[in-house]
Amino acid sequence: MDGGAALKRVLIISYYWPPSGGIAVLRCLKFAKYLRTFGWEPVIFTAAGAHYPTIDSSNNRDLPPDLEVIRQPIVEPYAWYKRFMGKPADENVNNVFYTDETSGGWKHELAVWIRSNFFIPDARALWIRGSVKRLVNYLNENPVDAILSDGPPHSNTRIATLVSKQTGIPWLADFQDPWTQVDYYQMLKLAPWGRRKHERLEQEAFAQATMTTIVSPSWKRDLEGIGAKNVRVLYWGYDPDDFRGLVRKPHQKFTLTHLGIMGHDRNPEVLFQAINQLKQEVPGFAEDFELRLYGQVDHRVRQRIEHYGLLEQSNFAGSVSRGEALQEMLNSQVLLLLLNQQENASGRIPGKLFEYLAVGRPILNLGPADSDVAIILENTGRGRSFPYDTAPALPAQNLLELYQAFTKGVDTSVDGQPITEFSHPVLVSKLAGWLDEIAI
Repeated sequence: MDGGAALKRVLIISYYWPPSGGIAVLRCLKFAKYLRTFGWEPVIFTAAGAHYPTIDSSNNRDLPPDLEVIRQPIVEPYAWYKRFMGKPADENVNNVFYTDETSGGWKHELAVWIRSNFFIPDARALWIRGSVKRLVNYLNENPVDAILSDGPPHSNTRIATLVSKQTGIPWLADFQDPWTQVDYYQMLKLAPWGRRKHERLEQEAFAQATMTTIVSPSWKRDLEGIGAKNVRVLYWGYDPDDFRGLVRKPHQKFTLTHLGIMGHDRNPEVLFQAINQLKQEVPGFAEDFELRLYGQVDHRVRQRIEHYGLLEQSNFAGSVSRGEALQEMLNSQVLLLLLNQQENASGRIPGKLFEYLAVGRPILNLGPADSDVAIILENTGRGRSFPYDTAPALPAQNLLELYQAFTKGVDTSVDGQPITEFSHPVLVSKLAGWLDEIAI
């Protein structure tokens, strides 16, 4: 852009913002980091006092200087839920739909029913009214050229719907995950009236949004099928800056590493069978192999690991900082990606896929054969994808080939097709162009 041209202003509504850790915060953070390069000044609206599952101060390095951040106090039901359930005050309960309670009983069932029907669209629903009032007042004195919201949580989407409706400011609705089509929506314990309200609010958002973006081609088609208009694909992507200065220090063992939640609907039993097969048939494999699992692991996944005799080879490494996670990706021999075993899994492209691609390690994915992830892996030549119901011999053969290269000291770094199309500078340049398109 012309260095002397005035920047247009975009209000970004995002619950997740530093000091939040995890993957969800990165989408809007990277938007804000690069938008000035393409002619847009971001103004951030976010929560004060939010219940973030993880905290990661390293994300502060991506904050643009002199960025305007508006923080609105939020009340969330997680503290009430933990007191009701008798849980420790510092326990993470944000992911109850992915990692089920081992023994929740009637209290857990009641809490999920209340959350499903009285906190619509999500647990941040109490944040909506005050946020809308504050933003409408702010915008009367501080005009912007466009609004951008990011959901979930779709309380962000609802806030943007109402603010755009009351101010007439064009709005780009970004979806990391769909709303009523997301996998965990089916796990809500919705009464008929609760379901109708979700659907009504979603349709109001589709009607009000000037443009909608979503993270995969399959989900774009799904959204269009229920009424979304002017929908574009905006992948998660990766930031080249995040990998500068990292040096690969390969693990001495043959490591297969998964980062993120390994929930009950991502239980890779066929992979455990394949690893057990290699343990039995390949001399030295049991001693050389390590399965590293970073993040939450559902109790049923742990049970299957134990069932197949893999506890000795498994490292439940817990949560790590983002920098440590990137280094672990680089150091590992093979990276594991698991898609949810749900109806809309073909469109799920986990954000970590693009970081996996960026570190150039071989990727083993479990998910539908026609998924968007499988297509990306095939097009880039950076990994293999297998259905969950495949024969264990197929992923076993893939692992065996990589293990044999490992034992010979061969570098298994992937030399596939360039992936610059997934870099954040390229993606944000597209986003800025779309904001130009809708701006008043």
